[in-house]
Amino acid sequence: MTAHPSEYTLARLASVVGSRHAIRDPAEMDGYMREWRAIWHGRSPLVLRPGTTEEVSRILAIANETRTAIIPQSGNTGLCGGQTPTDEGHEVLLSLDRMTRIIDADPQDNTITVEAGAILKSVQEAAAAVDRLFPLSLASEGSCRIGGNLSTNAGGLNVIAYGNTRDLCLGLEVVLADGRIWNGLKRLRKDNTGYDLRNMFIGAEGTLGIITGAVMKLYPKPKSYETAFIAVPDPQAAVDLLSLMQEMSGNRTVAFELIVDLALQFTMRHMGVRNPLSSSSPWYVLAELSDPTPGSMAALLEEAMARGLVSDAVMAQSGSQRDELWAIRELISESQKFEGGSIKHDVSVAVSKVPQFLKEADAAMTRFMPGARFVSFGHLGDGNIHYNVSQPPGMDRLAYLETWNAMNDVVFDVVLKLGGSISAEHGIGRLKAYRMKKIKQPVELEMMRGLKRMLDPNNILSPGRVLPE
Repeated sequence: MTAHPSEYTLARLASVVGSRHAIRDPAEMDGYMREWRAIWHGRSPLVLRPGTTEEVSRILAIANETRTAIIPQSGNTGLCGGQTPTDEGHEVLLSLDRMTRIIDADPQDNTITVEAGAILKSVQEAAAAVDRLFPLSLASEGSCRIGGNLSTNAGGLNVIAYGNTRDLCLGLEVVLADGRIWNGLKRLRKDNTGYDLRNMFIGAEGTLGIITGAVMKLYPKPKSYETAFIAVPDPQAAVDLLSLMQEMSGNRTVAFELIVDLALQFTMRHMGVRNPLSSSSPWYVLAELSDPTPGSMAALLEEAMARGLVSDAVMAQSGSQRDELWAIRELISESQKFEGGSIKHDVSVAVSKVPQFLKEADAAMTRFMPGARFVSFGHLGDGNIHYNVSQPPGMDRLAYLETWNAMNDVVFDVVLKLGGSISAEHGIGRLKAYRMKKIKQPVELEMMRGLKRMLDPNNILSPGRVLPE
């Protein structure tokens, strides 16, 4: 069990980074104590901002010795409360926001080596500087960091073509709970010498070790894109359109986003975007091809219209128009804040079952809360739907948010019935830890707890996250 650290322990921890990077003033700490939606917030006796892996190592050695809980934090963009301390006030927060170096970008190996605090946008730009693509793309890419992306196995917009963050990682540097450093910063594409230790830490949300560096994959930078905003009558038509697009363009399909009309209406109302089509539609798809044969998207849309899958579409004619189309998708989450309380569900089902999920979830939610508004959007290409529910107009926001767990139960029952996952890319954190007993087989939990006991026997790393107490 961890305990409230003594003043002597806090002084020892602070001495590792120096007074300039050891924060105890509540006003200075505030930004680290709450995430951007202000739903998760807590207290901490100390925020540490190490600048090197060696400093992280020394911090964890002291914490392990003194049974001090450490909460690692990267960009603080997580949505499940894993990166914020509890309100008990005894967990020390360790921020990686000083460890931002781009160590090396190698276009011959197609790799980029970075510190875990590197902002995703900076990694993308460093790749572009050597004429390469780092394909991980998220709405929060201007503030989220690679360490957090790896720790939650973030997905994003291009999973359909390039995979999750796990698929983009070749090697890691990790500091273990007792302070030992594992340097696994390899660039190898093939290494069959035993267990793949890297994968233990990806998606572990800081519960098994703190990721301090990574080697990530790069790809040839696309020379052109064809991007279209497409009106479809229903989700089944969108699934059929996805199949047609992949048949006609193969792996050049790099994005395929499903958007309900209400999501578009919210972004138009609050974010200043416009409907690129001449009239509204129940559903839309934002689709993109990379390095296509010229005219591929137009030919595809023509065929889709002939099959009755598409009623209208517009293609970007310039880079600025492409940005405008993508802004619709990227501003959906922010626009919901202006409509009162929003309860989020980051779920996935098999692509073929997305229409059934949406139909059954809408019906179940209507029974649960008449008047609730369904803001469904997400990465149809990999079955990941952000099923967000905005409060009924006029309802008290706090009263609405108090139904969060009960509403989750309603949605998750539909997800699990269809063989899906209750966390597609946002992780478990504190929000869903208590649900793990329901969604994991006993043998799975036993293996997970065994890893935790082996790597963090004193339970100092992110206690209470991921695994139920």
